[in-house]
Amino acid sequence: MTRVLVVEDDPQLVRALVINLQARKYGVDAAPDGTTALRIAASRKPDVVLLDLGLPDMDGTDVIKALRGWTRVPILVLSARRASDEKVAALDAGADDYITKPFSMNELLARLRAAVRRTGDIPLAPETTFVTTDAFTLDLLAKKATRAGRDVRLTPTEWHLMEILVCNPGRLITQRQLLQEVWGTSQSDKSNYLRVYMAQLRRKLEADPAHPRHLITEPGMGYRFER
Repeated sequence: MTRVLVVEDDPQLVRALVINLQARKYGVDAAPDGTTALRIAASRKPDVVLLDLGLPDMDGTDVIKALRGWTRVPILVLSARRASDEKVAALDAGADDYITKPFSMNELLARLRAAVRRTGDIPLAPETTFVTTDAFTLDLLAKKATRAGRDVRLTPTEWHLMEILVCNPGRLITQRQLLQEVWGTSQSDKSNYLRVYMAQLRRKLEADPAHPRHLITEPGMGYRFER
């Protein structure tokens, strides 16, 4: 049974989430604040965490950072905060997805299923060395890319970007994370670098660069790789 930890101080929302999750055969634990959430997470080892940012005792971003100190469990943020910088802060802290309140229960459940599926699928780097999509293939070990049966030359920087994205399939990687990983902390605000390189990668790898299926932009936040 997949175990979900709901971290939320709104009793009505907690009740709705528990009913819907249990009806779909999830095991559910609930915590009304960050301190309780961290205690339950340590003892119950949930498979996924649904986390509100506006908790009574601490900010949800601090809960994310505390969890990321010892676990890679998927964390889906549920928040009324709509500002792009707050979303980015939560994702940079280690959240896997961000769902803005109010949300549809069907959307939430779909994202939850996707998060759980990714954790089951991922033999991540260095174990994952060969990635296949309907448009291109990547051999990370041999540093070889092919599209439509032909070799595609990627620069070292393009390879670095692709390795980060494909080793985290379905996960939103923020602009800041990519910039820091590839260019270093001093360049973490140079989002124009990313736009140029991602455009190049789409031209080289996507069947239709203007309508990419695999290298997806989340405006104002970052990028994700979808198979």
